[in-house]
Amino acid sequence: MSSAGKQWLRVAPCDSIPVREGRVVEIASRQVAIFNLGERFVAVENRCPHRGGPLADGIISGDTIVCPIHAWKFNVQTGVSVNHAESGVCLKSFPVQIEAGVISIEVPLNSNVEESFPVCPGPDRPLRWVARKPLLPAVPLEPRQQ
Repeated sequence: MSSAGKQWLRVAPCDSIPVREGRVVEIASRQVAIFNLGERFVAVENRCPHRGGPLADGIISGDTIVCPIHAWKFNVQTGVSVNHAESGVCLKSFPVQIEAGVISIEVPLNSNVEESFPVCPGPDRPLRWVARKPLLPAVPLEPRQQ
């Protein structure tokens, strides 16, 4: 269920992002970094608020993302800089949910935004991934043998 003025967009299959790595998706001309922390996924704007470094290329350590440019560290729970808290600099984060092995991100309503992966499986239609826009490398999934 979406909040007022927001919508959930399916952006990538869970298995397309290895544990302790990040990937970038583009949503309405905004780059969002999605990280697989092992037990959960988090999504933040792919731009370090300090100097604009690409956070998806950073290092993940516990609940901390380290910017690859100047090593600023951010807690993914709070968005606050771990090593420069006094700066008041925070990451822009996005709510994430997982359903049927697909990562969805809640974003503001925007007529230019399209879902990247339709999910409409059923007994007579096996699940297949089709991207309207290339966001992440999509790997076709074979139908389950029952």
